[in-house]
Amino acid sequence: MTRRLAEVARQVGVSEATVSRVLNGRPGVSASTRAAVLTALDVMGYERPTQLRGERARLVGLVLPELQNPIFPALAEIMGNALAQQGFTPVLCTRTAGGVSEAEYVELLLQQQVSGVVFAGGLYAQADAIHSHYHHLVERRLPTVLINAAVDHLGLPQVSCDDAVAVEQVVGHLSSLGHEKIGLVLGPSDHVPSRRKLEAFRSYAAKLGLPVSDELVEHGMFSIEGGHAAAARLYPRGATAVLCASDLLALGAIRAARRQGLSVPEDVSVVGYDDSALMNCTDPPLTTTRQPIEAMGRAVVELLVKRINGGEVAAEELLFAPELVVRGSTARHIA
Repeated sequence: MTRRLAEVARQVGVSEATVSRVLNGRPGVSASTRAAVLTALDVMGYERPTQLRGERARLVGLVLPELQNPIFPALAEIMGNALAQQGFTPVLCTRTAGGVSEAEYVELLLQQQVSGVVFAGGLYAQADAIHSHYHHLVERRLPTVLINAAVDHLGLPQVSCDDAVAVEQVVGHLSSLGHEKIGLVLGPSDHVPSRRKLEAFRSYAAKLGLPVSDELVEHGMFSIEGGHAAAARLYPRGATAVLCASDLLALGAIRAARRQGLSVPEDVSVVGYDDSALMNCTDPPLTTTRQPIEAMGRAVVELLVKRINGGEVAAEELLFAPELVVRGSTARHIA
């Protein structure tokens, strides 16, 4: 404790007695000096005393990869409403190509003295990405929750949709319709949720006696264009159904089928993932896996607020069950 007082005092340029008064909540310290001492505590990685944790700005950073995919604004709305009910204000941070990076957003949020951070679709889902900014948050002991398939070594609580269950539901559905050559359109090869889906597919397809071949697996960026390019390579290889890792990829797969003169679902069945907005209004309405984002978003906020309030939260993954929503983009395969 004495060492901490001395280090913080040197950092701020005040006496150890002044730092002690701030830490013990005693009067006689100006607001600017009090703020400087608390900021120094945060910057130096020291835990604030319990009675002073409420002096953080009641802001929570919501760091999202984009807003083009409807699932992310929907998730942000759910978490934002849940945070507001707890007296917190969400700060929305979205990455753009050539814009502010995730690590830069972390630094900006720390400067704003946020109470916690939530990441959805972040770089933690890419095994080969740089993860040092997450370790920085762990070292600072800033309450942080990750959504969907974090890499294991980060030591942060995670809330995820169960990819293995989702894949089994889809493969079971397509198999029951007579499809044997099922293709996969996944995200980048280092994308952890995509790796989980591929692993689950190989395991479950083998149990059903379905062919498991690398030529039926394609990777691409999470976009309509990425789905189009990947699916266009699968159809000539004989895939009669395609399981996609997002709804946008699935829309691209439908477009690719039509460009090749195929009908959906008469010639090829397509399944998405997320059940994002308006997927029941596409042509045909998209069969997809529904992530329970309402329950997931509320669980994220519950974990985060518990941690902000000083409670213990285990660094483990909380899995939520998905739901297969069958619509018009899948049909029986006639050999």
